[in-house]
Amino acid sequence: MKQQLVLIVALIISLPSPGSETRDLLLTLDDAIVMARKRSVASAVALDELRTAYWEWRTYLADRLPEITFTATAPSYSDRYSPYMNEEGNYSFVRSHSLDVTGQLSVSQNIPLTGGKLQLTSSLDYLYQYGIGGGNRFMTIPLALSLTQPVFGVNTLRWRGKIEPVRYAEAKAAFMSATEDVALATVSLFFNLILSRENLAMAGQNLNNARKLYAVAQEKRTMGRISKNDLLQMELNVLDAEAEFTQCESQVKSNMFALRSHLDLDSDTQIIPVLPSEIPVAAISYDQALTNALTNNKFAYNIRRRQLEADYEVAKAKGDMRSINLFAQIGYTGTDAAIGGAYTTLRSNRVVEVGLSIPLVDWGKRRGKVKVAESNRKVTESRLRQESMDFRQELYVLVERFGKQRRQLAIAKRANEIARQRYETNVETYLIGMISTLDLNDSQQRKDESMRNYINELYIYWNYWYQIRSVTLYDYQADTPIDNDVARLVK
Repeated sequence: MKQQLVLIVALIISLPSPGSETRDLLLTLDDAIVMARKRSVASAVALDELRTAYWEWRTYLADRLPEITFTATAPSYSDRYSPYMNEEGNYSFVRSHSLDVTGQLSVSQNIPLTGGKLQLTSSLDYLYQYGIGGGNRFMTIPLALSLTQPVFGVNTLRWRGKIEPVRYAEAKAAFMSATEDVALATVSLFFNLILSRENLAMAGQNLNNARKLYAVAQEKRTMGRISKNDLLQMELNVLDAEAEFTQCESQVKSNMFALRSHLDLDSDTQIIPVLPSEIPVAAISYDQALTNALTNNKFAYNIRRRQLEADYEVAKAKGDMRSINLFAQIGYTGTDAAIGGAYTTLRSNRVVEVGLSIPLVDWGKRRGKVKVAESNRKVTESRLRQESMDFRQELYVLVERFGKQRRQLAIAKRANEIARQRYETNVETYLIGMISTLDLNDSQQRKDESMRNYINELYIYWNYWYQIRSVTLYDYQADTPIDNDVARLVK
């Protein structure tokens, strides 16, 4: 009888208004979660953040691969006067009229082990001088190998090799947690709609019963079997039931709009949520949940990344205390009026440069930066320890509550059955005058409260279930980690 009444009220509120067309959608919780993960705004935002992290990761990988570059000036034309100083130190202006074309092909490779850069180049310069005595000139560097290497400085490439993989793993874990958080939000909105529709069904039933009982009370009053005060109380019950029914109608519409917006459904869609008849069952221990969380959760990667970044800042501050850079180049070069001669008459080309910057007096500025970085690292380590303890404690509480929630749900379900049976019995008993109006009202309130409590306990169970999935990124029914094909999603 109860289920029939709920269905009747569901059909009533889903009837189209004049001039509009509606479409009923019977929706289970699992279907709603699947739909939300595909269509909700939160899912789209999480996917965009994942794509950003993916291309940052790809950029980092590209920095470790050889880079081929072609540069050219084609052409550089000049016709102007330039200052010129002769051997006696006197200045005059001379006319320069030339055409210059240059081209260079280079292959460069970063060296993560040392933080240096190795480059192989080949170039060709062409110069044509206009005027008397002018002509073609070619200069070639068929092959030159150069090395740029910082000495004593921080090896940024090596530190990036430690940090970036952890950062990308954190981003992937954050995306998977975000998809579980979408499920959490869906569970909340789904049960809000179920509860409001159940409240409306109960309000409709209570209004119908109140009207029937008021009609009976009027007959009893005519026969002098009840007092006027009892009759007025029954009329007041009818008015209260009508007000409650109207309020429940508004709440259903509000919750319907929220879930419909979350699922990106058309405004003419009337969602009919189906109360879950089964729940996911799994025996989850704290040790098992903690192991999964420390393996899969973004928190573990976040802790590792922040520790590495703090260590990098200390190393960088120490490296900045002195700066020494080495540049070395070895190769061949040639020059001639003809391009062929520029490649055949080659001479060695060697360059070695050592540049250094060592502060003699900086009043402790660089050492102070090192101390600041070390202090920041200690602060970070203290925060990470506190966050780690908080994380473990929150996970422990969550697992304990989930373990007890199944029993709470069973109690709420049985209490709801008893309260409903008691109310139905009291209605029949009241009609034959065996109990008072107060007893009937009390059983009605207990019946409504027990149904709301059952739905709420069911919501709490599903909420805990997806919280644990979100924190541990583990599917305890399938007994496998939660994973996504990231490469497919980001394309």
